[in-house]
Amino acid sequence: MDEEISGKRFLWVTVLNLIITIVEILGGLVSGSLALLSDAFHNLGDSLSILLGYFAQLIGKRPETERQTFGYRRAEILSAFLNALFLIIVSVFLLIEAVKRFSSPSTIDGPVMLVVAIVGLLANLVSALLLHKGSEGSLNIKATYLHVLSDSLSSVGVIIGALIVTIWHIDWVDPVLTIGVAVFICFEAWPIVKQTITILMQASPKLDYLAIQNDIVAIDDVISVHHIHAWMIDEHRIIFSAHINVLDLPISEVEPIYAEIELLLKEKYGIGHVTIQAEVARGLDEELFNTPGDTNTEN
Repeated sequence: MDEEISGKRFLWVTVLNLIITIVEILGGLVSGSLALLSDAFHNLGDSLSILLGYFAQLIGKRPETERQTFGYRRAEILSAFLNALFLIIVSVFLLIEAVKRFSSPSTIDGPVMLVVAIVGLLANLVSALLLHKGSEGSLNIKATYLHVLSDSLSSVGVIIGALIVTIWHIDWVDPVLTIGVAVFICFEAWPIVKQTITILMQASPKLDYLAIQNDIVAIDDVISVHHIHAWMIDEHRIIFSAHINVLDLPISEVEPIYAEIELLLKEKYGIGHVTIQAEVARGLDEELFNTPGDTNTEN
């Protein structure tokens, strides 16, 4: 599959994460390692987020309806937002617990910590491989993939820490590793939170609007462009609407202009859904974008 992750892969990733969670909780309690316990709760959250991501992907495939005329693609964006936000919340929790551990240090069983971390690393690597391909084309899958990838890197850190604890008995390495993992998770998750919020708030995508205006006006019989709106349904699909001023032409002669504009916007700017309203004199002096006092309504 190119951009979609099959239900079977999601099932395997979920099962692996649940196994890791159980093993790390037991290992963390036995060894006294905060890093293992923190990673266990992180993995538990991963299992929930993976299931959430899978169901969001299924919902996103549903066709447009009378109540959802743009379909359900936003379900995946909501899932990506919740996943990434959960990562940041977990990271804050890890930071707080790590700071507490500095003031109340405890003895850690290095060998147990090492064995459990190795098991966690192997399981997370398998999960990451299952999700990697789909993460390239979906914010939802990318957020889930980052959950698993961060766990893999966390396991590497825990392994290194376990070796240090076992060989040199430096127990404060455990909270230091926890802080490092937490900072890394925030660094990776924050861009997803920003991008999903941008989409959910219907902020304009990054397009060269002046170039779009010039290209449309360059089409025969088009005089000007105004009342532009652009937003995104998901990270792939851009919606665009605009009013154009044209010569006083019959509808049969305006329709080819619509088709030319749609083709231009699709091929040059990657815009998938275009709505154009033709006018002769109405709005001729308006700006490209509506001003705060504009009383016109979008069709």
